[in-house]
Amino acid sequence: MGGTVRSDIKIGARVMVVQKQDQRTGKLTEGVVARILTNSQKHPRGIKVMLEGGIVGRVQHICDISNRVDTNN
Repeated sequence: MGGTVRSDIKIGARVMVVQKQDQRTGKLTEGVVARILTNSQKHPRGIKVMLEGGIVGRVQHICDISNRVDTNN
């Protein structure tokens, strides 16, 4: 699943992000979302997040959706 829609990304989800300095190479970093930094609902290059540990990057792929909180109960 891609990372261009904000509602698809939840705190605690495991994601792959590209950091600013890695945009040219496309190197991805895996981590767990601590904060969602992008305010808009969609972003063509990926929603910007902060991972646990302080790494900031744009979500390229959502790896683990099992940590999502279902708010529709």
